[in-house]
Amino acid sequence: MSSLVRHVTIDCSDAYRLASFWSAVLDAPLADDDHPGDPEATVAGLLFVTVPERKSVKNRLHLDLQPQDRTRDEEVERLLALGATLVSDQRRPDGTGWAVLADIEGNEFCVERSAAERAAGADAA
Repeated sequence: MSSLVRHVTIDCSDAYRLASFWSAVLDAPLADDDHPGDPEATVAGLLFVTVPERKSVKNRLHLDLQPQDRTRDEEVERLLALGATLVSDQRRPDGTGWAVLADIEGNEFCVERSAAERAAGADAA
């Protein structure tokens, strides 16, 4: 019998605070039993666990987000307003590429083009 991935676990300094950020990013609720001060919090298959160590190096694993109802650039602006920071802008003048952001605890993630933007780019080619 094989295994399945139950959660992607992210170590952090404040599980509830970071899960709340990702709840806003993904427009998904926190688990009903999550409360401020909890050592663990869950949202959309992501498990946030409070640990004493701070993040010290680049992530070896990261999330790639694809906006569903807005453009990549609109999503980047929305996430920056939520508290994310721009780490590396890989967007190209032809509309391709992605943006590397960091969440409120410095964990890197990418924002790619939406499916509509990809389809429009394929039509133009």
